[in-house]
Amino acid sequence: MSGLKLFHAMHGGMTEVVPRLAEAESDVQHLVETHMETMLGVRFLASEYSTGPIHGGRIDSVGLDENGSPVIVEYKRGTDPGVINQGLFYLAWLVDHKEEFRRLVRDRLGPSAAAQVLWSEPRLVCVAGDFTRYDVHAVREHRRSIDLVRYRFFGKGLVGLETVASVSARASATTRVRRGAATDPRANRQLGALAAAVDEVLLGLGDGITRVQRKQYRAYQRLRNFACVCPPQKTKLLVYLRADPSAVDLAPGFTRDVTGLGHHGTGDLEVQLRTEEDLERAQDLFRASYAAA
Repeated sequence: MSGLKLFHAMHGGMTEVVPRLAEAESDVQHLVETHMETMLGVRFLASEYSTGPIHGGRIDSVGLDENGSPVIVEYKRGTDPGVINQGLFYLAWLVDHKEEFRRLVRDRLGPSAAAQVLWSEPRLVCVAGDFTRYDVHAVREHRRSIDLVRYRFFGKGLVGLETVASVSARASATTRVRRGAATDPRANRQLGALAAAVDEVLLGLGDGITRVQRKQYRAYQRLRNFACVCPPQKTKLLVYLRADPSAVDLAPGFTRDVTGLGHHGTGDLEVQLRTEEDLERAQDLFRASYAAA
């Protein structure tokens, strides 16, 4: 399976390598909820969340992704044609109950996280044994952010996730250069063009990439963020990558380890871009971060 990501989800070594389905849907749900931030880049909030007596439903998992977008996760052991419609049913309920969701976030993650919930792009993640071509077509017809994720168990120690389809709710706006970011209009234009080129390169790394625009940065997702691009500064563009800084030959003025340092977006490797040559130089790092996500 191309693009398969393996996670150590249970204790013990592998005794077999033949991929298999879970014995029960609850096994998949338990593993993903236990390791949700590692697997999906989503902070877990609640399991089997009740939508109340009138609506009469229970959402398998509710979470908040690393950009602050609400996330519903629905699970199926095998192939189930109803999983997408079921998830959209719950997503519509969630959007109509924003204050209730904010209270949940505030109770679990604190008032700061609750104040930064991003409602422009709530997400549905469907995790199942497989999907049909009709499922893949259906998500492309909806105006919602939907990820279809195929899982497999490998022996006793690994679970594999593979993104089958990923659709963003809306097209991102073109990159804007922050006003006053540069006193030289020519430099301003140059950084704007560089930001547009970075956008093109990141989106061209593979299928299933979505963009999420926040005030402080633009995130590029493959389930999890793999790159965050901040608005241009006076002389440079900052990109944060999900790459291991210890595996990179850091170059002063170009790459920096920001592990444990506060910054907008996610990622421990900072890349500083000033010219098209810097962008060309950074492309191997972009590819490594995309693969890591």
